[in-house]
Amino acid sequence: MNRQILDIALPSIISNITVPLLGLIDVAITGHLGSPAYIGAIAVGGTLFNIIYWMFAFLRMGTSGMTAQAYGRKDFQEIRKHLLCSLGIALLISIILIALAAVVRETALFFIAPSAEVGDFARIYFNIGIFGAPASLGLFAINGWLIGMQNSRTPMFVAIAQNILNIVISLSLVYGLGMKVEGIALGTVTAQWGGFVMALFMLKKQYQNILFSNTCRLTDAIKLISRNDLSIFFSINKDIFLRTICLITVHFTFIAAGSRLGDTALAVNTILMQLFTLYSYFMDGFAFAGEALAGKTIGAQDRKSYNLVVRNLFIWGGIMIAAFTLTYLIGGQWFISMLTDDADVRNSAMDYRLWILLFPICGMAAFIWDGIYIGAAATRYMLLSTAIGMAMFLSLNYILYPTLKNHGLWAAFNCYLFIRGAILTATRKKVFRSTV
Repeated sequence: MNRQILDIALPSIISNITVPLLGLIDVAITGHLGSPAYIGAIAVGGTLFNIIYWMFAFLRMGTSGMTAQAYGRKDFQEIRKHLLCSLGIALLISIILIALAAVVRETALFFIAPSAEVGDFARIYFNIGIFGAPASLGLFAINGWLIGMQNSRTPMFVAIAQNILNIVISLSLVYGLGMKVEGIALGTVTAQWGGFVMALFMLKKQYQNILFSNTCRLTDAIKLISRNDLSIFFSINKDIFLRTICLITVHFTFIAAGSRLGDTALAVNTILMQLFTLYSYFMDGFAFAGEALAGKTIGAQDRKSYNLVVRNLFIWGGIMIAAFTLTYLIGGQWFISMLTDDADVRNSAMDYRLWILLFPICGMAAFIWDGIYIGAAATRYMLLSTAIGMAMFLSLNYILYPTLKNHGLWAAFNCYLFIRGAILTATRKKVFRSTV
């Protein structure tokens, strides 16, 4: 079982680490164009796309759990239907986003309120970048389906190829043809579509017998998609979408509260959040393994294997707690020094080392259970735990922030992580008694 967990978790971790590289590459190139307005435009545009795509991450999560259960049952008709449903919804959402691009763009710029020059460049970046939406959302659907099929290697190869393509094309357009922001945007969009096409090609190559044989045609699956199938799909993904809204609320409340404390506090929080993000990349890998393996064992009605999956995932979670706690305890100051050379920021960040050490302990159960619950398609309880965690965060921040300031903010954030895991732990028997 450990081999199966690592076969899914390790490629997923590598894929997760490559995700921010698309944005970092864009920033690195614009940083040499001669004007800070270019960097600001990429930052604004990149943040906007991150939010948009984050909101529709249910296309990946919802698809993986349902596909994994169908895979466990060896129900290949259902497997095909889940891929087509997810891809179809991704295409529909993309069309709506492109049609409403101007409204989305101007609404976001109104709230962000960048300078006139940054705003103009950001519009150029967004107007081009929005045409990558079908590819990005389509990849969400495909990656979710592949994870459900116990395959996280293909998404890893696609993510790596996508980043290489982005580097080559963006550098060629900017330094070869003299483009500015439009070259960065075109490079990113081309890489997104390149990754999507590569994923489709690999689907056809690896799953020919399931998707494209004469006896198992995709057209047959399209005809068999019923109103009930769509109802289940939207019900599960509605819960994940609302859960994502809760996550975004916590994220932006955290940023806003930190920014009110001044530039140093905002810089400290940004750096410390990078350490949490690094931890989350690793834990998400094991969560993906939970989605795939828990869904598969639940679909097969194999309680013994399901219990083994849960036990081993939490063993790996414990290993991650020990590894990251020790790493941050010994190397926390070094990590912070790598991220900034500002003495005030570095010294201030070390005052919060306790909260850094609590990340792994408070967050582990939430990550592991999230993956298992997605595999079980028990999304209502995920939404419940996140909503309660969000309410806890907002309440504690309101109470602690006036007196403890940034320490109160970090205390509220760690409690938010802990309560999510605690609720999912408490509800696990009720949920899985009826599914396994």
